[in-house]
Amino acid sequence: MATVCLSGTLEDKLAAAAGAGFDGVEVFEPDLVASPWAPAELAARCADLGLGIDLYQPFRDLDSTDPATAARNLRRARAKFDVMADLGVDTVLVCSAVAPDAVRDDDELTAQLSAAADLAAERGMRIAYEALAWGSHVSTWDHSWRVVQAADHPALGLCLDSFHVLSRGGDPAGFAAVPGEKLFFLQLADAPRLDMDVLQWSRHHRLFPGQGAFDLPAFLGHVLAAGYPGPLSLEVFNDVFRQSDPARTAVDAMRSLLALEAALPVDPLVLPPAPALHGYAFTELAVDGTSGPALADVLGRLGFAHTGQHRSKPVQLWEQGAARVLLNAGAPRTAEGGAAVAAVAVESADPTAAAARAEALLAPVLPRSRGAAEAELSAVAAPDGTQVFLARTGPDGWPADFLPTGGTAAGAGLTGTDHVALTQPYDSYDEAGLFYRSVLGLADGGGSEVAAPFGLVRSRGVTTPDRAVRLVLSASVLRRGDWSPAVPDPQHVAFATDDLVATARALRAAGAPLLAVPANYHDDLAARVDLDPQLLADLREHGLLHDTDAGGSFLHLYTEVLAGRVFFEVVQRLSGYDGYGAVNTPVRMAAHRRARQATGAGTPSTRSR
Repeated sequence: MATVCLSGTLEDKLAAAAGAGFDGVEVFEPDLVASPWAPAELAARCADLGLGIDLYQPFRDLDSTDPATAARNLRRARAKFDVMADLGVDTVLVCSAVAPDAVRDDDELTAQLSAAADLAAERGMRIAYEALAWGSHVSTWDHSWRVVQAADHPALGLCLDSFHVLSRGGDPAGFAAVPGEKLFFLQLADAPRLDMDVLQWSRHHRLFPGQGAFDLPAFLGHVLAAGYPGPLSLEVFNDVFRQSDPARTAVDAMRSLLALEAALPVDPLVLPPAPALHGYAFTELAVDGTSGPALADVLGRLGFAHTGQHRSKPVQLWEQGAARVLLNAGAPRTAEGGAAVAAVAVESADPTAAAARAEALLAPVLPRSRGAAEAELSAVAAPDGTQVFLARTGPDGWPADFLPTGGTAAGAGLTGTDHVALTQPYDSYDEAGLFYRSVLGLADGGGSEVAAPFGLVRSRGVTTPDRAVRLVLSASVLRRGDWSPAVPDPQHVAFATDDLVATARALRAAGAPLLAVPANYHDDLAARVDLDPQLLADLREHGLLHDTDAGGSFLHLYTEVLAGRVFFEVVQRLSGYDGYGAVNTPVRMAAHRRARQATGAGTPSTRSR
């Protein structure tokens, strides 16, 4: 990976790359310039860490229409070749020029690149020429290939960068026309689809493979089919990554490469398969002496029953239909206190194989203490600290750890868990998406951005193909200030019902703390959507929210925020609706704030909404 991907000093970056299992780096010249190590000492340090130096980069603005500048650039190249000799690296990345005096004529550009390649060849070195997507005159990979082909110099070849190719709409199928020996280096980066200046897009918004919108398996497949023999290297410019813990970022980077290689269309890396997931076994809430009784009361009003008590731990099992919630008074809690979603348990066809896949993708498998005759549960840690259990629900599975209490659910029509929504720290939002897709084998379920009362909120769903497991990950793009009663990193569990109107009646009769929805919402809904008059009346009466997509429609309601940051949702999906009612998020957030203001609840947090 390129050292520019990571935060910290050069020594921090190298330690992180080696610790994550990388075997080589691209040395980013500004990192060397800022380092106290001489080039030879850097080479020795890399060797000690098991890292090769595969590329020195970048050499900018080599060509010039001004003869004096062109001559000065060749002198600069000689000096860099001296540095490379001490580093023990034989390939330098030369970017297409962006300076005002960049050469427009291809014949002159070929001549100047050939002169530099002569100098490189004298030292046993090579130049990998890369077309920057914003280059003054060479901005596409096929144009850079025409120049390299015309030079026909053994020390001059191509560097292909997935961002520069795909951001310009380049066709990687054309790589087949390039001899493999002329593909000197490969740099990989993903990115979201953005309509903005390509330079700013590149410098601030690149992502690791699998975190963006580019088809990198197809891109890499074309590069390898053309005969590229070199390393797979990451070059990612990202404002978050360059401020985050480099060790954690490097692990995320390595996971992205492993997942990318496993997705190749030909000769993929073989990872342990992702066993099928069949739904939620349970959601576990960490509680304390105050939040535990409060949540138990609300679960009772939602129609759940306390059906089991763990044999050896302070954990209660609450059930209604196939919806199960554990209240764990012994689980670690956040610094904010109160309740939190500590774990989600998914029904896995093969928990042992699922844990093996998680380990292969560098997900920390968590040690578990268990008593005699208690079920063995595999668990991995998600980036935000949530534990993900890989479970089986059956006579010999985890339910056997609970002694029956004799409790019977009153029932309110809840049939199971529809989804779990977890707010992510902004710095781990993209990391979390890749984690759940690669480690659990979930698919991207679509994303959205909502202009909410407290700033822009970004969210994405990850799901199984049959939607038996759905997770919604969200993050506030920027949140500052402590002026309002706050909900730090809210989390919620959404339960399914086949008749939300009937469920809402039952919940109100039981005194469940349902969220009040303003009349203006339903007035606007009536103006926008042609609804059955009786349904509209029911929506008004019970404070239900409504959405539609191409598949169908969606009814949902929320409770108030409970015990600091947790709340519940009840949903009904009609005719194949596949979203999460994101359009209603601003209404929900405003209503939650009003409810908390009315009670004076909440504590300020810079990551709240």
